[in-house]
Amino acid sequence: MIPYLGYIVSAFIVLLLFSAIRILREYERGVIFMLGRFWKVKGPGLIIVIPVIQQMVRVDLRTVVMDVPEQDVISRDNVSVRVNAVIYFRVVDPQKAIIQVENFYEATSQLAQTTLRSVLGQHELDDMLAAREQLNIDIQTILDAQTDAWGIKVSNVELKHVDLDERMIRAMARQAEAERTRRAKIIHAEGEMQAAEKLSAAAHILNEEPQALQLRYMHTLTEIAGDKNSTIVFPLPMDLVKPFLDKLKD
Repeated sequence: MIPYLGYIVSAFIVLLLFSAIRILREYERGVIFMLGRFWKVKGPGLIIVIPVIQQMVRVDLRTVVMDVPEQDVISRDNVSVRVNAVIYFRVVDPQKAIIQVENFYEATSQLAQTTLRSVLGQHELDDMLAAREQLNIDIQTILDAQTDAWGIKVSNVELKHVDLDERMIRAMARQAEAERTRRAKIIHAEGEMQAAEKLSAAAHILNEEPQALQLRYMHTLTEIAGDKNSTIVFPLPMDLVKPFLDKLKD
């Protein structure tokens, strides 16, 4: 009976030793608790955890890609949209990530959803569509500041989709069409103004130089005569024949 008892004890010791050996990968850390109290963070590589007395919690230090579920957001100009995003974060302090929050992944997800609604609700729809880069930075800054106490580093936030209902899409199309019409009218008005300025300047020059007006008149006659083979009657300005009349009188 004694020999069998020795085998049992030996097997128990060997099993205890094997259960005490843990291997942590390069991206893993082990948060060790001794009799319920935090002791230290170990890893990576081969570590020893004393069974019963010590307990280990594995923590992954790699960057986590988290999809934020689609959120209903009302913008500052009272437009209802549905927005989703993706967040990149990682654990930088395993001790805080395990001790300061119950489930750091779930906590970060919930915080991201509320922050997304809060930040986007302070902006107008045009900002959501045209200023996404700045919105990404604002959300990332707020999340990073709040998750710092959990040992979490939020490195990037990207808005993925901003979905509008059909009525809003049609309204935006009408708005864009009205904006194009407005710009066309402004360009046309500016062209008319420039043309009027040039005509006014030309009239001023012709008024000061009668010979220029005569030359312009003759040039116009030449152009018309070359276009059509028809008889055209033009009144003859007295300024053109006055020099000849003066010579006849002499």
